[in-house]
Amino acid sequence: MHIGRSYGLLEFLVWTRRRAYLLLANAGLVAGLYLLAGWHWLALPWPVVAILGTAASFIVGFKNAQTYARSVEAQQVWSTITSLSRYWALISRDFPVHAGATRDLVFRHLAWLTVVRYQLRAPRKWEAAGRTPDVEYRSKAFRVAEHTVPLNQALSPYLPAAEVEALLAAGNPAGTLIARQSEAIRQLYTGQELVPLHHAEMQKTLKEFVDQHARAERIKNFPYPRQYAIINTVFVWTFALLLPLGVVREFAQVGAAAGWREPMGWLAVPFSTLVAWMYVALDQVGESTENPFEGSANDVPITHICLGIERELRTLLGEQGLPEPAGPDNHIAL
Repeated sequence: MHIGRSYGLLEFLVWTRRRAYLLLANAGLVAGLYLLAGWHWLALPWPVVAILGTAASFIVGFKNAQTYARSVEAQQVWSTITSLSRYWALISRDFPVHAGATRDLVFRHLAWLTVVRYQLRAPRKWEAAGRTPDVEYRSKAFRVAEHTVPLNQALSPYLPAAEVEALLAAGNPAGTLIARQSEAIRQLYTGQELVPLHHAEMQKTLKEFVDQHARAERIKNFPYPRQYAIINTVFVWTFALLLPLGVVREFAQVGAAAGWREPMGWLAVPFSTLVAWMYVALDQVGESTENPFEGSANDVPITHICLGIERELRTLLGEQGLPEPAGPDNHIAL
């Protein structure tokens, strides 16, 4: 997640430049055919283009509202997980009669957080993070820890090596860890280390973790509906490519009234490119916001959140001298 004041205009222009080049070439071609080749039949009535622009603006606004809602829900999920993690550490410390089980319960939870964030960072074919502009920006601005550090290495501070190996061999590591937490709680209860009320409360908290994980999985595995995504792209690009056909004659007519038709007609190139770029750039922003766990600069910063949770929980256990989480690079926190 970008946590600076804003994106710089230059880096935003660089990020969207490939689409801008295509729009500029299209506008130049239309203007050249109209003004130099005399293909005046290419021009479209301005009301037709205006109707297309209105339709495109509605559908782009709808898509961006929905993708922003997905991002907000993802933030809510991880805010809830953060709150529950703090509560889990407290009850793991205070509920057992003897404190020996506390560290295992907390560290197993930290392992669960690690597995969940690795699962959420796994690429999907519909995500935008693998597209050239996003790959290029990521290579210059930040790195995704889940893409560079193996999962077994990330789990090693929390679990023994044999347990990590067995966990990775399981088909569902996150579910396996929750099951082991539940089994540990049951053993504490049968060993009279937990009173019935405390046992029920810890099981209830585990259920909350399962529920929040399921919400995050739904956002990860069910993208913005593909039928809306394709119609949005079709509307935006139809308007963007047809816009010069409606603009070039308008500028040419203004120039003809002033006695210098062709120079004014060429103004259709920069102005139609600028307007069309506004639409396609907004569409590109929506695509980048659509999947908040894909590893882009617009993600929910789940890695940064997990590092903060780990520091809080280990401090609660009495550990001292823990390093501060590394600050984000280039105002990007992942």
